[in-house]
Amino acid sequence: MINIVLLEPEIPQNTGNIVRTCAATGAKLHLIEPFGFTFEDKYLKRAGLDYWDLADICTYKNYEEFLEKNQGKLTQIFYASTKANHNHTEVEYTDDVYVMFGKESKGIPEEILNDNYDKCIRIPMKKDVRSLNLANSVALIVYEYHRQHDFMQLEQAGQLTKF
Repeated sequence: MINIVLLEPEIPQNTGNIVRTCAATGAKLHLIEPFGFTFEDKYLKRAGLDYWDLADICTYKNYEEFLEKNQGKLTQIFYASTKANHNHTEVEYTDDVYVMFGKESKGIPEEILNDNYDKCIRIPMKKDVRSLNLANSVALIVYEYHRQHDFMQLEQAGQLTKF
């Protein structure tokens, strides 16, 4: 399973869309406070549609609590950042991987990146672009994880409705 970690997400629509991606792919979502919204936010709920009950979501008061409660589980963790040197497709994702994403306005704090720089990954993009949308970035990496695992847990074919 892939675990998606959002460190201090700010935009409710992004988090709602990520909830939907996690529900559709079986990814577990870890949300680290403070948030830029409440769970009653109409934009958050609308973006997540009726997928909230299908998503496995854990919340934490801060980064330290996340580390403490997941101690021993973080054998493979990556930090998604535009400041990284490694492409997100260059790494091999294990069965129980964690990928952290920072807040939309600032990303993951440099102190965390400096302490874990060999585990930082980047989605390639044009030089003059600041960053991709958070929800899109999460989707790209979740599907790279599933591609590397031959989409084992996902339905791979659809069917047209007959008229």
